[in-house]
Amino acid sequence: MNEANENLKRRSKDFAHRCVKLAFSRPSDNLGRHLQGQLIRCSTSVAANYRAALLGQSKASIKAKISIVLEEADESVFWLEFCRDKKLFSIKKIEPLLKEARELTAIFYSTRKTLTQQ
Repeated sequence: MNEANENLKRRSKDFAHRCVKLAFSRPSDNLGRHLQGQLIRCSTSVAANYRAALLGQSKASIKAKISIVLEEADESVFWLEFCRDKKLFSIKKIEPLLKEARELTAIFYSTRKTLTQQ
């Protein structure tokens, strides 16, 4: 595995940890539980499915997993934007995660595009 893949593996896992920490800082009311579940599910899926993509046996299976990673990264953007728009967390807490989610989305979009062109 090359250094770029290892870096992205660490980066996506760190993103998941940071989103889980944010999600659990929300009160455990109905909205809090819903947001916790959604944000935790999609952010951890980015990291887990990226790892699975690295183990892909064929170009088709790698592309399929990267497509899932891309969808989950974009869903993370949605939930973080939702939290920001509803002012559920401070901008200081949300913006770094939102920036990272957008960057990961762009990386995985580019990765899928490259796989499609090969």
